[in-house]
This record gives sequence, structure tokens and C-alpha cells, in this order.
Amino acid sequence: MMSVTSPTLRRVVLLAGCFVATAAWADQLPTKEGVADIAKTQFSPYAGRNFPTRVYFGDTHLHTAVSVDAGTMCRIGQEDAYRFARGEEITTTHGLRAKLSRPLDFLVISDHAEMYGLMPQLLSGDPEILSTEAGKRWYDTLTSGNNEAVFATAMEIVGSLSGDVPPIKSDRAVQNAWQAYTALADKYNEPGRFTALIGYEWTAIGGYNLHRNVIFRGDSTVANRTVPFSQFDSKNPEDLWNHLADFENETGADVLAIPHNGNLSNGRMFTVETFEGKPLTAELAAMRVRFEPLVEVTQIKGDGEAHPMLSPNDEFANYEKWDKSNLNGTEAKTPDMLQWEYAREALKNGLMLEKKLGVNPYKFGMVGSTDAHTALAAVEEENFFGKHSGVEPEPHRWEHVVIEAPDPKFTIKGWQQAAGGYAGVWATDNTREAIFDAMKRKETYATTGSRMTVRFFGGWKFNEDDALSRLPATAGYAKGVPMGGDLPKRTTGKPPSFLVAAMKDPLSGNLDRIQIVKGWLGEDGKTQEKVYDVVWSGDRKPGDEGKLPPVGDTVDVVNATWKNTIGSPELEGVWSDPDFDPAEPAFYYARVIEIPTPRWTAYEAQRFGVKMSPDVPMSTQERAYTSPIWYTP
Repeated sequence: MMSVTSPTLRRVVLLAGCFVATAAWADQLPTKEGVADIAKTQFSPYAGRNFPTRVYFGDTHLHTAVSVDAGTMCRIGQEDAYRFARGEEITTTHGLRAKLSRPLDFLVISDHAEMYGLMPQLLSGDPEILSTEAGKRWYDTLTSGNNEAVFATAMEIVGSLSGDVPPIKSDRAVQNAWQAYTALADKYNEPGRFTALIGYEWTAIGGYNLHRNVIFRGDSTVANRTVPFSQFDSKNPEDLWNHLADFENETGADVLAIPHNGNLSNGRMFTVETFEGKPLTAELAAMRVRFEPLVEVTQIKGDGEAHPMLSPNDEFANYEKWDKSNLNGTEAKTPDMLQWEYAREALKNGLMLEKKLGVNPYKFGMVGSTDAHTALAAVEEENFFGKHSGVEPEPHRWEHVVIEAPDPKFTIKGWQQAAGGYAGVWATDNTREAIFDAMKRKETYATTGSRMTVRFFGGWKFNEDDALSRLPATAGYAKGVPMGGDLPKRTTGKPPSFLVAAMKDPLSGNLDRIQIVKGWLGEDGKTQEKVYDVVWSGDRKPGDEGKLPPVGDTVDVVNATWKNTIGSPELEGVWSDPDFDPAEPAFYYARVIEIPTPRWTAYEAQRFGVKMSPDVPMSTQERAYTSPIWYTP
């Protein structure tokens, strides 16, 4: 055999071998008919796949120094907020170094519409702002160095957001700040790597938390055709919807709004009446569901999925509750208010309203987000930077005041903050258009901060083998609809079946269980609900009353750690509704529960060597809530 030593000769021999092999193989090439047969077998399982294959995690609700209330304490602007969300290390308002464990995939900086951009311009000594009586007085006080005076002025500024007219009105300042922001969003938007969706927050009746985050699909050329609609334009959310409808009609652009969690609205978020207390009309119901396809169901100010008084048979309903008063503690909460505040109850009432009006105004999907006023989308338990810059990490923030109320029993202390949440979005790509479109079709889920991966499909033909696949979405999209969808019309007498799968966050706890929450409208016109344990870790068996035993607890509070020796890294199963009645409209959503892990307060106690009060919780069970799937007879 010839020895090939020359590099040039070696290349010639290799190329010749390729030509020979190619020539020999050419005789075996299939005919056109053979190619068609190969296409039928689809050799590559990924070829031609057009459904979402990746979940993107982000925050749809973040404030920076540009927001009037945040800007009284926060000194971090919008650019650093983007840098932080993209994974860079920045310095916080109080000089701490901060960085996420992993970058986010997308971010909506939703600074308040009211006096948009006022604080940076005020503190920089903008002549137009300082020419006003309020501006000059605020500037002198905020730059005086007198801490008591600064705090009093900050409270005055925040309080001014609930007035009927802005104490400082400058259309030029608002427009300049808005256009600077939209240009910055375009700068940091990097399709395929990081999405900077343009948005703002409409903040109406501050004490009752009827706020909405408005999000644009397009870039600055679209968003600059308007300015943020504020409560000084109207405090009625119905006027916001009309404004968004006019904007879409005039520009051909797409926009949506995401209501806050409703747990502090004192019965106002999910009512069955108009804003003015009149009977809800089909027109207004259609307007609401058109512009509000999603609801922010969990965030720093507590969890809004369910409440134990509304769902007494749900052992996981009592999670991170803020349920004593409205947002600013000026009105006590009464039990009758709760049914108009929580997402599960709203979904049930939506079925009732659809039967009455022909339209379901509460046919919404779920997301979580932070509502942080620090410019930091940081809600991991061990990396939690708080609601506002006054409660950044330090030894005693657990007992500091976060929201001061006239009645001390409604004042919110630091330890009551929940380290949550994030939005999971199943999109075809990490772009503005793909993520916005996924939000519109409600293919989303809320997490309390953990980045677990969750799939949920509904249909009529799922079987046990579908749960054994390593690609559950292939069966999910082929046989059914994803989270946020409507079950197709029945073709058999069988009950609906659901394919659900979850995989743990690599940096968080194993999974305890997956549940499916069902709500339905009975023949008597009353709404009902039931929570089913569908798939779980370990060899546990439900007890006599059908309850699954707890997964256990490995949390070491003293050292702020845990062991993943219980639970499962992934869970997957198929479930059919055993109580299905084809005459009753219903919805179904999945809830995924992690094993117990240390709460942020445990990390804080260990880090600073402090002892907290016995009523401070030290562990948590992170969770995710998918958007529902609806059945209509």
C-alpha cells in the first residue's frame, strides 16, 4: 500500500476517494418517486416542525428611576435595567454588586405613565421642571440631604399619583423621556438573543391596584406614534381599552395590556360590573378579552392564583398571601371582596358571564412578573433585591417597612415580600413578534421565580404512550391544543384527556407533583372547582380521602440549603377527566409544585447571622401555573 506523507498528495488521494465513493453511490440515488416515499417517512424528526420548541423566561413588569414612585429612591435607569436583565453585573442604588444567575430572555420596562420620566429630569435640575412651584420645592428638598424631609417629599410625590391632575405637567418632558426609552429598547433588542418589548404601566386608582402593563408588538417607530396613556387621561380601564383600540385602528399596530395581580384591589379587579357599577355588556366583555389576554397572577406583592377561603379543599391555596387591605392600607379587606380578586375565581365567573352575555371577559392566560421598583428583575430566593430600593439586602430589611399604612396592622413589613415571579412564554423564536404573538394566543405560564419547564396540552385522543415520549410536544400539537387554547369539538363520547409534562429548574428544587385545576359551570348556574393530583414523585399513594401525602422536607434552615433527595427532576403523564359532563362548560389548567426549598428570608438570616420572628416563614414551595384550556359544549 502506498504511504501518503505529503499534505498535498494526501488531499488529492482523499478527494479522489470521495469522488470514487460519490460515483459509486450515485447509481443508488432514489428516483423522484423514491424521494416522495422518503419524505413520507420524514427521516429527520425536526424537519418541517413549526411549533414552539423553547420556553423563554422574562419579566413583563419592571420599574426604573424613570417611574415617579420608584425614582424617589431608585437611582438605576433603564439602560442598566437592560444590562442587568441580559446578564451583566451592575451596581445597585445602595452600592451593592448584583447579577442574575442566568440572563433573562426578554424584558418589558413598564415605567409608570403618570408624569413619565419626571424624576430624572427633576433631579438633573431641568429648567422647565424647576420653573413650576412643585418642581422647585421638590428639587430643593430631595437634594437637601435632610433624610426626614426627603422621605416626606417622596411620600408626597407618590401620593400625587392618585390625584386628578398632575402637579407638574410637561408634554415635552413626557415625549422626550418616552422617545429616549423607545430608542433604548431598540438598541438593546437583539433578535434571537434578547427581546426588549416596549411598554409602560397605566396606574389607575393607586390604592386599589387596578393597574395594567401596556405592551407593543412593534419597535420605536410604532410606539412613538403615541405617548403613555395615564390615569390623568382617565382612571377608567374601559377608556384605556378604547384608547388602545383607537391606536390600533389608526396605526395598524398591535398592542395588549396585562392587569396586575388583583389581590390588593379590594374586590375591584374581576367584577361582573362596569367600572361605574353598571351591568357588564357583551361589548365591554369583548373589549376586555381582546386587549387583556393575560393576567399577572403572581409577583412581589403576593400570589393571586387562589385563596383558602375561596378554595378550602385546596391545600396549596394559602401561598404568599397579602389579603388584609387594599394596596396602600387605607381600606380593610372583607371576605366578600375576595371572589373578585383571585384568578381562579375570575376564570369561573367568566364561564358564568359567557352563558349570560355570549362573551367571556375572563378568558385569560397566566404570567408572573416582578413589579420590582429597583430596576432589577431579580427574584431568585437567594438573589432577591426587594420591592423598592429602600429594602435592598441588609441585616434588618426583613423587619423594615415596605408599605406604610394609616392603620399599623395593615403596614407591610419586609419579610412579607414574595420573591416572585417570572413569565414563561412558548414562542417560535426570541423576537418581539414571536413573543408578543405567543402572549396573544396565551401560550404562557406563570412561575413564582423558578425557571421550570412546563408543557400542557388538551385533546380527545391522548394515551399513556404519549407521556413516554421524549418529545411530548410532537404528540401535544398533533393530537390537541396547547395551554391557552380551546378544546376542539367532540368527535367521540370520551372525556377530554390532557398531556402534561414538567422539568425542574436546574438551580432549584425537584418536583413534588403536577396538578390539574378544573373549574366548571353546573346546570344550576353555579360555578364549581376541583384540584386533581395527576402525576407525582416517589411511590406515594393517595389516602382514603384522595389526598396525596406531602412529599417531605429536606430544608436546612440554619444553613439555608436543601437536598434533592426527594421529588423528581421531571414528571410527565396523561390524565382524563373522571367527572366530565359534556353539557357543562369548563376550564383546566396545570399547577406544578416543587419540593420545599429555603425562602429568601432563610438565606438572609444565614447570610447576615440574624434571628427573625417566629412568624416569618423560612421555606417555600415554588410553583408554576399554566394558562387554561377551555371546553365549550
